[in-house]
Amino acid sequence: QRCVVLRFLKSPPNQNKTSEEILHHLQNIVDFGKHVMKQFFGENYVHHGEIIQLPLDFVRQLCLKVQPERPESRCDKDMDTHSGYAMCLPNLTRLQTYRFVEHRPILCIEIKPKCGFIPFSSHVSQEIKHKVCRYCMHQHLKVANGKWKRPSKYCPLDLFSGNKQRMHFALKSLLQETQNNLKIFKNGELIYGCKDDQDSVCDWNDLARHLKPFFFPSNGLVSGPHCTRTIVKELIHVITMALLSSTDACRAGDMKTVPISQGRSYCEASAFNKELVRNGKHKLESSGLPRGCLLYKTLQAQMLDMLDIEGLYPLYSRVEQYLEEFPEERSTLQIDGPYNEAFYEKLLDLSTEDDGTVAFALTKVQQYRIAMTAKDCSIMIALSPCLQDECSEQRPVVLTSKSRFTFSVSVLDLDLKPYESIPHQYKLDGKIVNYYLKNVQAKDDPVMSSLFKENEDCTLVLHKV
Repeated sequence: QRCVVLRFLKSPPNQNKTSEEILHHLQNIVDFGKHVMKQFFGENYVHHGEIIQLPLDFVRQLCLKVQPERPESRCDKDMDTHSGYAMCLPNLTRLQTYRFVEHRPILCIEIKPKCGFIPFSSHVSQEIKHKVCRYCMHQHLKVANGKWKRPSKYCPLDLFSGNKQRMHFALKSLLQETQNNLKIFKNGELIYGCKDDQDSVCDWNDLARHLKPFFFPSNGLVSGPHCTRTIVKELIHVITMALLSSTDACRAGDMKTVPISQGRSYCEASAFNKELVRNGKHKLESSGLPRGCLLYKTLQAQMLDMLDIEGLYPLYSRVEQYLEEFPEERSTLQIDGPYNEAFYEKLLDLSTEDDGTVAFALTKVQQYRIAMTAKDCSIMIALSPCLQDECSEQRPVVLTSKSRFTFSVSVLDLDLKPYESIPHQYKLDGKIVNYYLKNVQAKDDPVMSSLFKENEDCTLVLHKV
């Protein structure tokens, strides 16, 4: 009735934590959202929630009820039914900041944009990482491992470019191959996107049927391919406008992080880029993002990864070595919290000059964890149709050819990435790059691929110049 989400901790079956540990863990999640991520993203975008205690009987019944709905791949962990503690958060698929529209249908688009820049660090050992983004390389390894049937044409750098043509291409690619990166909800129900890791061929006609009342309320369009294309186009336009909108002022907008121009602004593997090259154009226009918009803030937080995992790993090892000698220092160094103002202040030191100290190494490690969190967050865009006379100045509104929407943009999945996951990230990075160099670039590069083709006749023709 209150339209909220309850979020419970999950843990492997043999790792039962005490109620105090669970409360502490949940408190850390709330504090991190409140004191750290709110500073990066802004007051209106981050909903840190609150901790509540529920009757154990209710929790156990709830657990039994949701168990059959849980995807198989997630069932290796059990929901906490012993402590009674949970986080209470707003349901962002329904979230509206304005009371009057609660009776209206609500459309919500969830996007996981992933990492929107190419590493610019001098620690990068493979040149390919300066040319092709992590997401595009990782696609090939995921397809090879059977996670997805086809690689997606989506490239995060196109979405983060601020160039509407590139953003439209990126969103269209996400709609074609949603994977885990795009979901659409209508009144809180998932109507489009993969349910967990299932490979489902997304049906645009089905989506258009759901969306038609939103975009063409007077039923002016007949059905058919043209209608579907028009509706998808309108949807992409609305998402783009909402992503570029600025509805919040916060300290992050003034953060002097890395100038975005340091890295290259396009990825060589992007399908959009390849299309341009095919048409004889080699220059990608980059419009840049408006400073106040959520994509800009997300990118700024992601770019706290200034050294790349290759430059960071030796610093992580330095911290690890120190902790082996002085394990009691772990809490003083705030590795597991508390995530308070003091923790946030330390993140603002953007120097990359290594002075050999543990303090420097730790700051870079914590910045990397924030960057990883920002690379894995989700953006929720909730849209609700509004009539002309209801749309006053205070409410952000986006217009389409036949309708207008009031909207809210939020960010979620902002739990701090674990300190312990850094070695895994380091190994995974090596795997992704090596697979790409061996199996993809070698085939794409005509000089290389001709070396692999044996026993083929080759004629060299010389022309008079």
